[in-house]
Amino acid sequence: MNDPRISHLADLLLDHSIGLKKGERILIKGHAASKPLMTELIDKTYERGGYPYIELLDDELGRHLSMGYEKEQLETQAAWALQRYKDVDAVIAVIAEENDAEMAEVPGEKFQLRGEVFKPVQEFYINNRRWVLLNYPTPALAQKAGMSTKAFTDFLLNVCTADYKKMEKAFAPLRELMEKTDRVRITSPGTDLSFSIKDIPAVPCAGEANIPDGEIYTAPVKDSVNGTITFNTPCPYRGVTYHNVSLTFEKGQIVKAYADQKEKLEEILNTDEGARYAGEFAIGVNPYILHPMGDILFDEKIGGSLHFTPGEAYEDADNGNRSSVHWDMVLIQREEYGGGEIYFDGVLVRKDGIFVPEELQGLNPEKLK
Repeated sequence: MNDPRISHLADLLLDHSIGLKKGERILIKGHAASKPLMTELIDKTYERGGYPYIELLDDELGRHLSMGYEKEQLETQAAWALQRYKDVDAVIAVIAEENDAEMAEVPGEKFQLRGEVFKPVQEFYINNRRWVLLNYPTPALAQKAGMSTKAFTDFLLNVCTADYKKMEKAFAPLRELMEKTDRVRITSPGTDLSFSIKDIPAVPCAGEANIPDGEIYTAPVKDSVNGTITFNTPCPYRGVTYHNVSLTFEKGQIVKAYADQKEKLEEILNTDEGARYAGEFAIGVNPYILHPMGDILFDEKIGGSLHFTPGEAYEDADNGNRSSVHWDMVLIQREEYGGGEIYFDGVLVRKDGIFVPEELQGLNPEKLK
């Protein structure tokens, strides 16, 4: 028997996340393990009068391709991908990984080359198409979360079908406040970081582009970041997970970096000039995601967290930073993780993961659940 939550999730993706309309074309990308959801998406797209298209993903084949990437080869592949995105109205990407470290052996220069060639494709896709990205439960993902496959499946399906309409409404006063704010200060153990977000839009995320969701993001003014931020969660990137990451900024640039794999960290930060500047600052509020599992699609939404991102800025919250890197790093500020504060223009906005101003308290866990 099919799990009714998968059917409900398919409805959420089609109706809330991408708002599929009759006659529209939708590309459904996914790994083979996600076939139960992909099947529901195909059938329900037809029910709504849309036209579904399928692209199957395979990480093992992708690793073999990546090891030998050449620019001419990637340019052909990028042209195909761009045309595919031009031919559809919306995209749903369902990730069902079997091994998060599948790409760990791919040389950094191959990632960099692909990032450079595919950058126009990514920009078109993100900025010109309705899209949503989600993870599908697999044993590998359950292992990362430290759960049994059944327990993780229950967790993920329950989290993914949260009340995103309520979350969307609760974000409105925080968005308004952020767009009036100049100076931000973040304090936590090992962290005292300040920067400006003046005149940069704040973008609330409540189930439109990611499932699960629950963040609001902006970007620091590029040269305004000063101080140190120390992250208390694993920081995965390109198949490698880094621990105890600490970054020190001066006039916007990372001038000192530490992690348990410092050489690899420095290699990524030296990818290009923009990799040493921050492209995103975001606040996580999802009340059902409380602990890190080393998967950024979940970790960046953790209730009581924030993330700060070396690399590329998003076009809808743009500080002008350009890079082939976009690396979300998460700091949890709830009391059991050491606590911490966020100040906007000198006023305490969140303490130990709980919003203080009355107009923002709708984002606190007891109100969002």
